[in-house]
Amino acid sequence: MITLPEASLLALFLETLFYGVFFTFYWLALVILLKKRGIQRDLLIPVATLLLCIATAHLIINFVRALEAFVFNVDTIGADAYYSNLASPLGLAKTALYITQPTVADSVLIWRCYVLNNRSLLVGIPGCIVLLANGAVGYYIVWSLSQAIAGSTALTIIPGLIVTFYTLTMFISIICTTLISWRIWRSRQSMSDGSADLLPVMIVIVEGGAIYATSVLALLLAFLTGSNGEYPAMDIGPPVVGIVFCLIILQVHFHVGNNPQPDSPPKPFTILFGERGEQNVSHSMEPMIEETEII
Repeated sequence: MITLPEASLLALFLETLFYGVFFTFYWLALVILLKKRGIQRDLLIPVATLLLCIATAHLIINFVRALEAFVFNVDTIGADAYYSNLASPLGLAKTALYITQPTVADSVLIWRCYVLNNRSLLVGIPGCIVLLANGAVGYYIVWSLSQAIAGSTALTIIPGLIVTFYTLTMFISIICTTLISWRIWRSRQSMSDGSADLLPVMIVIVEGGAIYATSVLALLLAFLTGSNGEYPAMDIGPPVVGIVFCLIILQVHFHVGNNPQPDSPPKPFTILFGERGEQNVSHSMEPMIEETEII
């Protein structure tokens, strides 16, 4: 089985790789969003920037920890003992950032789901309760790790809380993705014109939710089996969250490979990130347009 120092180095390598992908996607999405108006600029740009800042801080902490473990403290405590200290300040800061990243992304996902489902309180209130509960569990995990003694592991200290956090994170992603897809599918079924253009939108949403849910599932399985593979799976979490967030923006903007004709009227998928100033949209399409602009 892979040792803890080896798993930590592998985690750093994979996180750097995924961070590079996220960094590239962020700037592409930023160029697109700067050309938009309204909620697209006011909400999506700050959220994407915050996700990038969190992922950057997480990566920097991992680099500093690697230097301390393999360079600065190699002759005193050793890499294995260094990474085994769950209560180290840098380790706690990294865990707090890991918890903050999906919490921010999930809040936007719940908001999207709430708006697309006609601002239904039956969607918004339960979503907010689950999100707050998951955040509370996550930050309580950080506090619990700060009380850990030497030689203890997360699997022996707070296994139930960690499983709860991962499960709730997957639950939010799967349920919100399902509700958003269902809403888009219903709107697609009720439209006489341009309904086929909504199918790629639904595919984009499902793909994004599946990528994130799969990464969390892999992390949960690694944790339950006691494998050190948990560390690479956890450290790629912050950039993966950002990748999924930006990937949806990019896929929608570039029409997932569709190339509409310049003279054709705008359709729901075409204007998913379009401007509110479009004038040649039929009245029957306006409700769906208004709702899907926030995706």
